[in-house]
Amino acid sequence: LERFIGSLLPVKDSMDLGFDALEATSEIEAIREGMELTSKMLDDSLEKNGVVALDPTGEAFNPEFHQAMTMQPSSEVAPGTVLSCMQKGYMLNERLVRPAMVIVAKAIEE
Repeated sequence: LERFIGSLLPVKDSMDLGFDALEATSEIEAIREGMELTSKMLDDSLEKNGVVALDPTGEAFNPEFHQAMTMQPSSEVAPGTVLSCMQKGYMLNERLVRPAMVIVAKAIEE
């Protein structure tokens, strides 16, 4: 747990610097770049600690890892395919922490 927290502290520091920058500048591009770097730092920290994001867009719906929020008619993909991911899911050391919230394709009614 100590190692995990230690890997998150630089992300927190980066976020704090970003909030300070918001007060000092209104340059949106610089703020966006800072947010992207902070997000990458967080992703790297999570990955180093065994956390893997699940974004099943384009994959077959799997109720063990995905939570269907709604179904949407589609002629572009097979019924049961994940059309989009509303919220990523996460696994920790190959165990599900949170399922991905998804929109699933269904056949078009005639």
